[in-house]
Amino acid sequence: MRKLGYVCLEKYEGRYTLQLQEWNERVFKRRGIDYVVIDGETLDNSKSIVTGQVLDAHGRSYFSLTQMANLVKMLKQGEFTSQDVIYFEDMFTPGIESLPYIFDQIPKEYRPRVAVRCLAQSIDPDDFVHVWGMGKWMGLYEKMADSFVDVVLASNEEMVMHMKVAGWESSIYNISGLAFGKDEVRERVSGDLKPFDQRTMRVGFAARTDAEKQPHFYLDFIQAWHEKHKGNHPMGSVEFAIFSGSQLRGNDQSAIDRIRDFESRGLIKVYDNLGKNDYYALLNDTRVLFNCALQDWVSNTVSEADTLGANVLYPAYRSFPETFANDPQRLYVPWSQEDAMTKLELLLQAPHKNMGKISTWTDGCIDRILDILEDKGEQWKRASVDYRKHTHESKYQ
Repeated sequence: MRKLGYVCLEKYEGRYTLQLQEWNERVFKRRGIDYVVIDGETLDNSKSIVTGQVLDAHGRSYFSLTQMANLVKMLKQGEFTSQDVIYFEDMFTPGIESLPYIFDQIPKEYRPRVAVRCLAQSIDPDDFVHVWGMGKWMGLYEKMADSFVDVVLASNEEMVMHMKVAGWESSIYNISGLAFGKDEVRERVSGDLKPFDQRTMRVGFAARTDAEKQPHFYLDFIQAWHEKHKGNHPMGSVEFAIFSGSQLRGNDQSAIDRIRDFESRGLIKVYDNLGKNDYYALLNDTRVLFNCALQDWVSNTVSEADTLGANVLYPAYRSFPETFANDPQRLYVPWSQEDAMTKLELLLQAPHKNMGKISTWTDGCIDRILDILEDKGEQWKRASVDYRKHTHESKYQ
C-alpha cells in the first residue's frame, strides 16, 4: 500500500465517532502510514442526532455526499493509483456508487483498492434498517457495494457468517473487534483510576434505549433484583443507572416512559446529555457495566468500561462470546434473569481477573485492519465455506 485514503465518519458528541478519527490517526502515524483524510461537510455544528437512531439521517447523507465529491475530485486529479487503498469506515456511504461508475471507465492503474467496514447493515435482523423498513433497498445497495469493493471488514465471526449466508462474494476479513484507542480513552480521565472497592455500588447501562438494546429486559431485571434483595440486604442499595450522551430517546416510547417511571420511584438513575469526559468519569466510579442488547456487534461500551476499571456483564449472544474470549463469569445465558443476577452479585464485589484484556485486544483492531490493507493479515481472511470453524476459538488469552 503506497497511500491510504481514510473516509472518516462525522463526529457526534454522544457517540464513539467523536474519537474514531483520532484513534485511527494515532495508529496511522505510529506505523508511518502515508495517509490522507477524506473529509466532508456538516449541516451544522450541533454534533447531535436529530433524525434517526445511530447517525443523523440528514447529517449522515450530507456528510457522505460531500465526502464523495471530494474523493471524486482527488481521483480526477490522479491522486490515487492502483497501489493505494481507499478505506471507508462505513459500508453505507451515500454516493459510493460513483466509484464503480468511474472505475469501469478508467485504466486499471488509476483504480485504488477499496475496503469498507461493515457496522451491521441488513444482514443483521435487529439492525435499525429493519425498524424503519429500509431492508428492501438496503440489501440491493449492499449487493452493489459487494460487486466492486476489494475488502469487506467484519467485526466478528458471527458477522462473517451473516455475510456469507446473505451471499456476499467479496473478500471478507474478520478484524475481531471495533476500532478503539485505549490510551486516548484513559487520557480523558485525570489521575489514577478509582480503586474498585472505593467505587459507588453502581450498575450502568450505556447502550441506546432503542428496542434492539432491550431496555425492558434491563428494567425487568432491576425489578427482580429489588424483589430478591429487599429489606436490609446489602445488595439492596445498588444504584442502577442509564448513561446517555443525549436526551433520553428511542424507537420504543413505552421503554422511555417506563424508565421515567422507574426514575420517579427511585429505582433507576438517569444520567443524560453526558459529554464523553463526564461519561468516563462515571465509568471510573462504576463497578459493573451491564448489557442486554440483541444488536451490538462487539460494542465500544465494553472496551471503554474495561479500560476504566469497571467490570462488564454481557449476554452470551452473537459477537459477545468472541469479544469475551468465552469467559463464563462475565457472560450470562441470554434472557436469563437468574443467571445474570448470580453473576452480577459476584462482579459487584471485586474486579474480574481478566479485566483489561478485552480493551487491550480491541486496541489492536486498527493494527489488524492495516495489516489486512497491507496484505499482511491473511489469517483474518474468511474465504472458506466452513465459516463456523473459528467461532469456538479464544482470540486472546
